[in-house]
Amino acid sequence: MDVGNTNIKLALFDGKEMRSSWRISATIVRTADEFGIAFRDIFKAHGYTFQDVDGIIISSVVPTLNYTIEHACTYYMNIKPIMIDASLKTGLTIGYAVPKSLGADRIASATAAYHLYGAPAIVVDMGTATTFNVISREGVFLGGAIAPGMKTSLDALVSRASQLPLVELSLPSSPIGTNTITNMQSGIIYGYRGLVENIVKEIKKEIGEDATVIATGGLTSVILSEETEFIDHYDRALTLKGLQILYELNK
Repeated sequence: MDVGNTNIKLALFDGKEMRSSWRISATIVRTADEFGIAFRDIFKAHGYTFQDVDGIIISSVVPTLNYTIEHACTYYMNIKPIMIDASLKTGLTIGYAVPKSLGADRIASATAAYHLYGAPAIVVDMGTATTFNVISREGVFLGGAIAPGMKTSLDALVSRASQLPLVELSLPSSPIGTNTITNMQSGIIYGYRGLVENIVKEIKKEIGEDATVIATGGLTSVILSEETEFIDHYDRALTLKGLQILYELNK
């Protein structure tokens, strides 16, 4: 499970093969029973049961949900989950100034990038926040950058400008908008694309060499809807694949 600020992403792996994956909302007022029943119903709808599960690993950036979801796993599946933190075996050296403050999702996606795509690498994860994770050729997680997510930026704009509507995040036919909606879409999407491209360029300049750029996250498809030379791979399931690798390294 990858517990994010907006969604909880779940995947069922058989070895390295991802059999199924799902998303549910990360509602902080849910109880452990509600999560347990939600997980059971998702499994049942796809022909699985909790007896199919041998182990659980969780990355979470929502500390207020950790105990509730851990309790749901322990009570309903009778499995104590592995919770991701910087103390686990990753195959990487964590060069972050305060390793304990490094987000669990960043550890998972960096682990997947290193093991699946090699190093040096830059992981761009586009979610509620957009994170840039940098791995050196020697396998050191150097750090990176954090920027507001595209939808987060749009929500902030709409909440502060009373005459601007909430619009769909889709690429307009031209960067020159002809109405309020296409003006906003152009500003958000082309502006965001420029933000990502420039930060990637500056990171490559700083480390002094080219690096493989892997993009992940639900909003990446909006950026990749036109030619994007600065992104080498799009892997929407990168974090979940990282969790599978971390489970094998730490079980």
